[in-house]
Amino acid sequence: MQNFAEWIGNKQISQDHCEERSIHMLQALFNKKDQPVNEMPHLFHWANFLPVVNQSEIAADGHPKKGDFLPPIPFPRRMWAGSRLEFIQPILVGQELRRVSEISDIQFKHGKNGELYFVTVNHFIYANDELVIKEQQDIVYKPETIITNNVSATTTPVESTRRNYSFKQQHSVDTTALFRYSALTFNGHKIHYDRPYAMQVEGYPGLVVHGPLLATLLMQTLQDKYPDKIIKKFEFRAVKPVFDFNEFYICGDVQEQTAELWIEHSDGHIAMKAKLTFQE
Repeated sequence: MQNFAEWIGNKQISQDHCEERSIHMLQALFNKKDQPVNEMPHLFHWANFLPVVNQSEIAADGHPKKGDFLPPIPFPRRMWAGSRLEFIQPILVGQELRRVSEISDIQFKHGKNGELYFVTVNHFIYANDELVIKEQQDIVYKPETIITNNVSATTTPVESTRRNYSFKQQHSVDTTALFRYSALTFNGHKIHYDRPYAMQVEGYPGLVVHGPLLATLLMQTLQDKYPDKIIKKFEFRAVKPVFDFNEFYICGDVQEQTAELWIEHSDGHIAMKAKLTFQE
């Protein structure tokens, strides 16, 4: 186990701009291209502050090489495990954006899935120099995969907890949507678009649906069904992969001040869990 404590406190500042065209391009992914916009929908900021690096600086998995902002953790597999966000003010079209990112924690854990590193990054997003979003992001690093191509299979029982459904909507994500989201977020991770790599190198049974895309689907569905709810906080945690061949359900249990959302596989297993807090 290597000690990466000296990387805690490492900072990065990124500049961007809230553009109407970029919002429309993401809206098109959710069949909302023609909807007028004057502010950025929640979670669309994930298509801003994109890491622009030379092709020579791309690692074998399609990510930028580690050791610049993020620590050079030796484990080759990395994934966005979850985030916790607070929405302070809306981001308006035309505003200048700035993101201040800082590594706040690095932990090594040995659990049932083997050795893992967890890196926590705090993001503070400003629009015209006013704080608009606070976000805490968890990134997990895993060792080399033992190739089984059986990640989707499970022997664990479905949770016995009774679920209350305010809504349950069937959905799927095809390869074109995966490509478009990768392009819009400048995400080169090959597990989302390179099937031979995903299956033969990382051991998945198919292409992996982006965690942030699933989280955005949860948010979009909630806002479609409850347009008058003002969301102040949102958090999500990836539990189990979703693949391009899966059909799944977008589900929610919505109360007056809070909501629980989740992605549910057709066999009942949970792929993602999320919680929201509404403005009082």
